[in-house]
Amino acid sequence: MTRALEGQVAVVAGATRGLGRAIAVALGEAGATVYCTGRSVRGNPSDLKRGETIEETAERVSASGGHGIAARVDHTDAEQVRSLFERISAERQGRLDIAVNDVWGGDPLTDWEQKFWEHDLNNGLKMQERSVWSHMITSYYAAPLMKARGRGLIVEITDGWNYRYRGNLYYSLAKISAIHLAQGMAEDLKPFGVTALALTPGFLRSEAMLDHFGVTEKSWQDAVRQDPNFIMSETPYFAARGLAALAADPDLHAKTGGVFTSWGLSDVYGIEDIDGRRPHWGRYATEKGFYPEEDQ
Repeated sequence: MTRALEGQVAVVAGATRGLGRAIAVALGEAGATVYCTGRSVRGNPSDLKRGETIEETAERVSASGGHGIAARVDHTDAEQVRSLFERISAERQGRLDIAVNDVWGGDPLTDWEQKFWEHDLNNGLKMQERSVWSHMITSYYAAPLMKARGRGLIVEITDGWNYRYRGNLYYSLAKISAIHLAQGMAEDLKPFGVTALALTPGFLRSEAMLDHFGVTEKSWQDAVRQDPNFIMSETPYFAARGLAALAADPDLHAKTGGVFTSWGLSDVYGIEDIDGRRPHWGRYATEKGFYPEEDQ
């Protein structure tokens, strides 16, 4: 990958694992300085109780050729977020080029078997706090730094590319909200040269998903016996590298308000996954009848 983002400054909120980690690394590969934020640090994991940490992500960013900086931040806490951007402003002379909202933490809160009135209400509301409120808080403090410079990119990470129902009301509300946040911010920021957009992966082969199937990245195809659709899965780096290419596009601002897919970015920019594949979840899902063809 070319160092098309050399000298740029990015924040990836929710960089501990999964797509957030991969985006941080991909931006680093392109030459960016990346503040990797999240709640899990060495010796003090979040309530998700997983082993990944933001320090590990920052180290991977630096190893990729960028400059990774770990910053422990709970993005539902406005004061912590305000302090983060004050720090960035002081350390980078007010420069902020990219802010990625990938805070999630909703998997253990989602009960796919329950209707909304049966679902644990506190878990449903906490899902909105973690994955909608936190994005709003982060963008609130990121946008003024970008506006002052007349450029910048805010990215909302979501699941799906339209407003269709996603099978659980609280989950669906969180993911659709990310799309609308991108579109609404795009309208407000358009006159100031700042871009906002949404990005979705396909069937994501994250650390948690590999653990769910009891496989590793090397043996991931063994999981196809459990779920045949996993054959079309992608690593987090597929969407991440697409986003890095999109961020470097000289016509980026013309794309503001858009909803982009990993496979669509692959088609446009020739992106390959780290295993050399180019999985196209949209086409596959349409062929399988998962979505109406007009939704593809």
